[in-house]
Amino acid sequence: MTERLNPLNDFLFMKYMGEKGDEKQLLSFLNAVLKRTGQNKLQGVEILENKTLTPEIIGDKTSILDIRAVTNDGGKINIEVQVCRFKDMARRSLFYWSREYVRGIKAGQVYTDLPKVIAINIVDFEFRPEVDFHSIFHIREDTHKNCFLTDALEIHFVDMVKWRSIIEKDVEGDPLQRWLAFFDKSTPEGTLKEIINMDKAIQEAQKRITYVSADDEALRAYQMREMGLSDWNSRLFDARQEGLLEGRQEGKLADARKMKALGISLEQIREITGLSAAEIEKL
Repeated sequence: MTERLNPLNDFLFMKYMGEKGDEKQLLSFLNAVLKRTGQNKLQGVEILENKTLTPEIIGDKTSILDIRAVTNDGGKINIEVQVCRFKDMARRSLFYWSREYVRGIKAGQVYTDLPKVIAINIVDFEFRPEVDFHSIFHIREDTHKNCFLTDALEIHFVDMVKWRSIIEKDVEGDPLQRWLAFFDKSTPEGTLKEIINMDKAIQEAQKRITYVSADDEALRAYQMREMGLSDWNSRLFDARQEGLLEGRQEGKLADARKMKALGISLEQIREITGLSAAEIEKL
C-alpha cells in the first residue's frame, strides 16, 4: 500500500481545504469546530485567495500558509496548521488575528462595521496542559465570567497531541473528532475508511489528497514543505544539543549569537528565544 500523505502538512491542507472548490469541506470543518448544528449551522463560506506559492515560500517553514475565508453571516475566519512548537503560540495567534481584524475596516467606515474574526489553530504539539484538546478563548471580565467585552474575538486551539491521548474517541458522534481522525496520519486504515464512508465532506477532502498524490508538481511542493519542516526540527535539535536554550536573558542573547553563526534565520531565532528582532539584529 502507498504511504499516505500527511494531511497536517500545511501545503496539503490548503490543497484540500483552502482553494476555490473546497467550500464543502471547509464549511463542514468550520461547523464542527464552531459547534454549529441545526438551524445555527453556517450555510455558506467564501474562500479568499491566498498568496502566490513560490518554491521559496513553500520550502521555508517559517512562511505562514494560512487559510482565509468569509462566512455567510459576515464573519472572517483564519485557519493555521502548525506542527512546529513555537515559543509563544498564543501571542502568535493573537498577532495574526489582529492582522485580519484591522483588514476589516476601510477609511470612512465606523468601528461597528468591523466583522467578528475567528482564528483556528490546529497544532501538533501540546498547547496548554490545563485545557482540553479543543479550547476556545474570548475576552471577558475577570470577576463576572459571563460578561464578554465583545464577541469580535474568538480564538480556537485544536491540540492533536491531546486528542490522540483520548482512549475512547467518538468519531461517529462528534464531527470534529471525525475530522481530527482524518487529519491524523497514524489513523488505522480501517478506521480511516469508516470515517471517509460516513462523511461526504471528508470524502471530498480525500479525493483532493488523491489528486495531489497523482500530480507531480503538487507532490513536489508537498515534499518541499515536508523537507522544510524536517530542516526546522533538525535546527531545533542541534540548538538544544549545543545547550542553546537557556532561560536567562544573557543566555538567550548567547543562544541567538550561536544560532546566527549556525545560519538560522532571524524569524526562527525570534520564535525560539522570544527575543525581539531588534535585539537579535544588534548582536
